[in-house]
This record gives sequence, C-alpha cells and structure tokens, in this order.
Amino acid sequence: MDDATPGRQARRVGGRPGGLRRDGAPPLEKSELKPHLREQWCIPPEKNAEFVAAMEDVLDVYHRPYDEKWPLVCLDEASRQLIGETVLPVPAVPGRPERVDYEYVRNGTANLFMVTEPLLGWRAVKVTEKRTAKDCAEVVRWLVEDVHEEADKVVLVMDNLNTHKVASLYEAFPPEQARRIAERLEIHHAPKHGSWLNVAEIELSVLSRQCLDRRIGSMDELMREVAAWEEERNERRVETRWRFTTADARIKLHRLYPSLS
Repeated sequence: MDDATPGRQARRVGGRPGGLRRDGAPPLEKSELKPHLREQWCIPPEKNAEFVAAMEDVLDVYHRPYDEKWPLVCLDEASRQLIGETVLPVPAVPGRPERVDYEYVRNGTANLFMVTEPLLGWRAVKVTEKRTAKDCAEVVRWLVEDVHEEADKVVLVMDNLNTHKVASLYEAFPPEQARRIAERLEIHHAPKHGSWLNVAEIELSVLSRQCLDRRIGSMDELMREVAAWEEERNERRVETRWRFTTADARIKLHRLYPSLS
C-alpha cells in the first residue's frame, strides 16, 4: 500500500521559549492515563476457535500464487453520508486556506462497494443508493460474468455480513443464473471482528483519507470524485503486499487460539 502521510506533532498549548515552568498542574507523564482519549478498534475474541479457523483460511488464500484462472478478489462496502453546503465556500488564496461555513445540510446517504484485486493493483468502486442483498448480488454478478468471464472460479474474500451470502444471488436473479454464478465462486469469509483481514477494507480506508475527507453533497459528485481516485490509483497499479502469515498469527496472536491444556 501507499505509505501513510506522516503526521505532525501537535503544538504545545501555551508553550514558551526556554521551557520556563509556570504555576499550575504539572505536565502529564507519557505513562499516565488519559481518560478523555479513546481509540476505536476491532477487538477479536480470545481463545475462539471459530475466529482463528476463519483467520487462517483467509491468510492461506492471500499467499497463493497468482492464477488468472482463479483470480483473487476482495469485496467490502461502506456507507457515506452526503453533506451539502448551505453557503458557498470561500476559495483558497495564497496565504489563506479555503473557508467553509460550519452549517451544512444532510442529503441522505450512499453506499460504496469496494472491489480490489491485491495481486494486480486494480480496484473498482461501485456507488449505489442502497446496500441491500440485491445490490451486493449485482456486484458479484458483474465480477463473475463481466470482469472474469474467462476464469474457472473467482476466489472471493468478503466480510461475514448477512448480505455477503450465496442466498443474495437468489434474491436478485432467476435460480438458474444464481446457481451458475454460485458455482463459479470460491468464497472465503473474514471472521467476525476480523475485518482487518479483508484487503478491500484497507482500500476503503485509503479512499476515505485521499478522496472522501471533505463534504460531498450529491450522488453525482460522489461518483465523479470516486471515479477520478480509482483511475489515478489504477494507473499507478498500487498493489497490496500481504506479509502476515499463518505462522506469524500462531506466534503473535496466540492468545486468540483455544487452550488445549
């Protein structure tokens, strides 16, 4: 993946030349608790056989050699709130950033289906109004019947959502077509609380930082911005080099494995 943009250290509030000490509370040590701060994590369950079984399954898939007849594809989805402006922003000028009014208007939500082939450095983003089983089924159909028409099977890694099931195909298509699509899929589900194992989620994170970190007010605008990001990233063929292995997991994540003693 692309390197993350280096962060800058926050300025010290009320800092003074020479570090002169002033009256008041002493500065916090790095080891002291900061209850006002909180980080959100996807915390996996410990000593859970179901989790580690799904984790090792996905890890093994990521280390298969590339095979154009069995292409590896990762799929994930995310919602995006459409936020419009109530007052036109004041454009940036030299020495002054763009000015945006604090008021805004909500224009509903959109859904983003992220499809990525990590071994080829290719991704595609499908913008939809909803995130139903039928929407997901249409993305899978597109992958199987259009993108990889010549493949024997599409190796598909997805999160364990209720719409990420073969049953969704039967909600969207006639049974003959649904069965035909299903027979050309090899599905691997990332474990619950283990979405970090899905490369498509990594791509969604990059998309969020590089493209969606501002107000976007309509579906049309969202589709234009996402398409431009997708085209630029595909032209550079940004690949995902997955190095974490099953052997690594058994050492570094041993607490997640059931105890046999």
